[in-house]
Amino acid sequence: MFTIFKHSLSRNLGTILGWGLSLAVLGGYLILFYDTLAEQQAQLNALLAQYPPELMAIFGGMEDLFSPHGYINVEFFSYMPLILGIYAVLSGSGLLAGDEESGTLDLVLAHPVSRSAIYWSRLSAFLATILAILLITWAGFVLVAPGTTLGISTGEMVLPFLSLFALLVLFGTLALLLSMLLPARRLAGMTAGLLLVASFFITALARLDDRLENLAKLSPLNYYQGGLAVQQMEWGWVAGLLGAAIVFALLAWWRFERRDIRVGGEGGWQLAFWKTRTKA
Repeated sequence: MFTIFKHSLSRNLGTILGWGLSLAVLGGYLILFYDTLAEQQAQLNALLAQYPPELMAIFGGMEDLFSPHGYINVEFFSYMPLILGIYAVLSGSGLLAGDEESGTLDLVLAHPVSRSAIYWSRLSAFLATILAILLITWAGFVLVAPGTTLGISTGEMVLPFLSLFALLVLFGTLALLLSMLLPARRLAGMTAGLLLVASFFITALARLDDRLENLAKLSPLNYYQGGLAVQQMEWGWVAGLLGAAIVFALLAWWRFERRDIRVGGEGGWQLAFWKTRTKA
């Protein structure tokens, strides 16, 4: 099992370095501008007042832009669910279905290794990849922050990344589950991606329209805190996101243990009533 995990993780090394270093540089670059932004608060407040509230809602509101937690939330963590979420969805949907459609998964299963070992090893490698990307990005923040007046400690900077990690794991495992239920990886990735984007905009628009408040409670991004976690971390929200991810992962495992493995290519819907009518 460890061999499969190590091999899967080694295949993601380029992804870890590419995403991690890029986001670390972006985060450090944004942190450097905090002092300049704080010095121009009066002028920028007048400018922001001219922007439509719909635009401000997408970035989580600009009320706390000049506070340390508000700044990192607006400038970085507000859009990370979409950027890294797309990676998590694509990676999760292809975790097993990708090799299945390429015709290599059945060859792997021909070796003396159980389905459970393959499943949990690859899922663990996926989680380790997400964690490594966020760890490198966090390092970019904490290396630059001491040279500014941001005032967020190394430990406090961990909190937004924990909230982001929980959300990414949720959508990654959702995509994995869908890849076990739907006939094609691309369909699973597209469905999970649409749910991610819909969740993002429903949560944003609910800040403007009270009629969407009840709908927003069903949105995972409603429980994503981003940079605001520095001010007050809602541990129950993090636990809820991770709990839902565990449920998705267990259901995907249960389905993987019981489904027929395709030799290659995309599959069909395999609807029982359709099979019955076809035989008739």
